[in-house]
Amino acid sequence: MASPTLLWIIFHIAVAAEAMTAALAAGRRRMDWFGVCVLACVTALGGGTMRDTLLGHYPLTWVANPYLLLMCCGAALLTIALARFMDKLRWPFLLLDALGLVVFTIIGCNIGLEMGLSPIIVIVSGMITGVVGGIMRDILCNDVPLIFSGELYASVSIVTGVLYLGGLGLGLPADLVILGAIAIGFALRVLAIVLKLEMPRFVYDKDLR
Repeated sequence: MASPTLLWIIFHIAVAAEAMTAALAAGRRRMDWFGVCVLACVTALGGGTMRDTLLGHYPLTWVANPYLLLMCCGAALLTIALARFMDKLRWPFLLLDALGLVVFTIIGCNIGLEMGLSPIIVIVSGMITGVVGGIMRDILCNDVPLIFSGELYASVSIVTGVLYLGGLGLGLPADLVILGAIAIGFALRVLAIVLKLEMPRFVYDKDLR
């Protein structure tokens, strides 16, 4: 696994990034400041909470480290302060969201590895960590979750997890593997945004009457 220092740094970057993107979503729906902070915490920490609950990995990350709640709220309030500049920062925040996805995926995979789980469950652990916070955000905002609307989101998370696990399995240096998986997963997500790549959709509108 990657060094604790590297994981610590990228984890906190991802938490702040996801909290800020959630605050933007809350602002677009005219939520009050409390709602903004709640949505930020749910989005940034919800994936890890769901993962830990399903895997029986306790204490929950934010319970063991309560400062993460303050960090999410701080990032959300900073976003409110920078709201006037948000139109100019659209792409930076899309990039931060992409970074958060791949970083949380790797963090989740790492938890699965620490618990000695099978490779499939390790990858699922990473995917849950990467995407569930966004699902919760969209549900609370009364939107169809992004990963169910054709976006290459969960698939990018799975690819990132496979690359991370595969690189470690080949015995490559852990920090190199994690940086490589982040770079490739991030690039895939950005390409999906730029080229508007989507998963095939299932459309069934046959009149059964």
